[in-house]
Amino acid sequence: MDRTPGNDGKQARRRGTELESAILDAAWEQLTAEGYEHFTVDTVAARARTSKPVLYRRWKTREDLLRAAVRHRGAADPPAIPDTGTLRGDLLALLACANTDRNPMAALVSSMLGSYYNRTGPTPAELREMFLGQRGSAVEQVLNRAVERGEADQDRLTPRIIDLPFDLFRHEMMMTLKPVPDHVLRQIVDDIFIPLVNTQPPAR
Repeated sequence: MDRTPGNDGKQARRRGTELESAILDAAWEQLTAEGYEHFTVDTVAARARTSKPVLYRRWKTREDLLRAAVRHRGAADPPAIPDTGTLRGDLLALLACANTDRNPMAALVSSMLGSYYNRTGPTPAELREMFLGQRGSAVEQVLNRAVERGEADQDRLTPRIIDLPFDLFRHEMMMTLKPVPDHVLRQIVDDIFIPLVNTQPPAR
């Protein structure tokens, strides 16, 4: 049984999807607020105002709970796909959108860089895949439009090249745990990525 105080002071019972969403929201808050070291079934249950048995009926271990919380948060935060009319504009808009202290992926990575990082469990790459889920790559959608406009060469768009802008962005972010400077974003797009996919020099 799960109960939480209602607006009238009485105990309101939460069930099914409502209860699961509340627990996963609390799990994400616990993870990003206090890190993996303090991410336990006890702390999540307390934050969600429910009991440990309620959690254990759904997730056998805290790693199972972690994976579910990451997937839940990723599904709740789909990216907006920019359409500026150019590949350069779209990529810079995507990077700028991710380049914020409120970036959920940045919060997730930061929370995992404590004692847990050197122990067993999901790697940052695995957590990224969980976070993104099945929603697809925003970069791929931007590049598909660039190919249609003749800005990018389809034959050059290997999986590694497609991932390159955000691989470089994540590297910068993980090294500093701060937003990436705008001039670095422009360097990633203008000096590294566009020359790889387009023989024409980028407009400045």
